[in-house]
Amino acid sequence: MTWTLTPATDFAAHADRWNALNAAGAAAPLLEADFVIPLLQHFDDGRALLATCEHGGRVVAMAVVVQQRQGVWATFQPAQQPLAMWLQLPGEDAAQLRSSLLGALPGGKLILAVMQCDPVLAARPLDGGRVQTLDYIETSCITIHASYDDYWAGRGKNLRNNLKKQRSRLQREGIATRLEICTAPKQMAAAVADYGRLESSGWKGAEGTAVHADNAQGRFYTDMLAAFCRRGAGSAVRYWFNDRLVAMDLCIEGGGVLVVLKTAYDESVESHYSPALLMRDESFRLLFSRPGLRVVEFYGKVLPWHRQWTDEVRTMYHINHYRWPLLRKLHQQLHAMRRTSLE
Repeated sequence: MTWTLTPATDFAAHADRWNALNAAGAAAPLLEADFVIPLLQHFDDGRALLATCEHGGRVVAMAVVVQQRQGVWATFQPAQQPLAMWLQLPGEDAAQLRSSLLGALPGGKLILAVMQCDPVLAARPLDGGRVQTLDYIETSCITIHASYDDYWAGRGKNLRNNLKKQRSRLQREGIATRLEICTAPKQMAAAVADYGRLESSGWKGAEGTAVHADNAQGRFYTDMLAAFCRRGAGSAVRYWFNDRLVAMDLCIEGGGVLVVLKTAYDESVESHYSPALLMRDESFRLLFSRPGLRVVEFYGKVLPWHRQWTDEVRTMYHINHYRWPLLRKLHQQLHAMRRTSLE
């Protein structure tokens, strides 16, 4: 196995090979080049490396990695990327790939961390030898295997009755709801600006973590969504009460999977209605009728509202691959001592 390391700023020149590898394995929308290129453009400070492994005359693995601190390398994972930036062909030995990459990285290298792995895309390895895994978060999805009416009948009574009452109340108060799905590339800048205004009006705005049209997050989502929309795989969902925008979803899709990247709603309306839930009821009804769509992914920490929509929950995980087995044992002992001192 031969690893080649290049600056991740040159990723676009290798995008075709990256996409081919993704299509042959994970086939994840979040790992397509249209997602990775703007991610690197807006969040890489120049330290990230693109690692490419060739074996037997073909590319068998690729990853984007960055040195976190002395001796520790990890996949490049800004907050906007919920999946490990690691691709490999099915059937390749993942442990051998990690070990050979760790040996190829520059400088001191003690640990290679492959972060935020999805067990649907890659089975969790057993701990032992040079490998340690750690729970990351629980995430959820909806597998589409029935009509929306059948799916909705299986949801909890509280959710169904709550939305029914809210719709009746809206009708009594003369408030008309409207769902709008934008898919044109030229619409994404305005959609992200609208999204930013919604998010900034709530707690994320107060904490300074909201998307804005003119910050790095806003520019990333605008560029990335436009790239997906150019091939019919991106969308911005708006939901209105009369002429008032009250909720939005930003989505991408590929390989029969739709990923809900971001959700925002008008928190001043939330005390009387559930605009995001109402929006999702209407948008999911359309999604369930789409031919070829198999799964809706949320890829975020499971919250109570997720559990209203699905019972499918799984645990994502991190992998620490150590240079030597003894180092793994020492690292685990150190963490155990720290936990004990905090108790």
